Amino acid sequence: MQTEIYRYAEWIWIAVGAVWLIGAVSAKKTVRREGLGSRMMQLAFLATAGALVFWRKLPVGPLAGRFVPETPAIAWRGLAVTAAGCAFAVWARILLGGNWSGSVTVKKDHLLIRQGPYAIVRHPIYSGLLLGLLGTGLIVGEWRALAGLALAFAGWWMKSRVEESFMVDRFGAEYTGYRREVKAIIPFVL
Repeated sequence: MQTEIYRYAEWIWIAVGAVWLIGAVSAKKTVRREGLGSRMMQLAFLATAGALVFWRKLPVGPLAGRFVPETPAIAWRGLAVTAAGCAFAVWARILLGGNWSGSVTVKKDHLLIRQGPYAIVRHPIYSGLLLGLLGTGLIVGEWRALAGLALAFAGWWMKSRVEESFMVDRFGAEYTGYRREVKAIIPFVL
């Protein structure tokens, strides 16, 4: 049963990837891009996180121990959390439209989006993907999934700090006000 539920989660993540690939076609022209060093550091954290969460045969010693019991009830709840988090991220990605990029950029005619999920958190794509990883971690049930979640958080937190500086440079007081009103990744908390 766990394997079947995990496969459902894999399909959700594949669908997220498809949305990202399709949406990349409509991206606006880039006028400013983050440095390669910053991007490589983020990617190192995120690739390691992905391996920990999704590479089921990864030999990880004590991280292979379980932090939750292997039960269908927990796995189904994990699948629901995965679906909810990924849906939130997809909603944000679609709303961002041509302003989106895989790396930190400022686009030509860049717009500051503040509605929908951007009214809840400033970085809803990261929030949604983190929630999705938490859900998948519940399905996996091993400490490695939580370690992957922590690394993904660190990678997206670093990326969000670079984005914040780009947005302040681009939008000035408008973005500074937005930062005061809306939390970055976790509603009402952080």
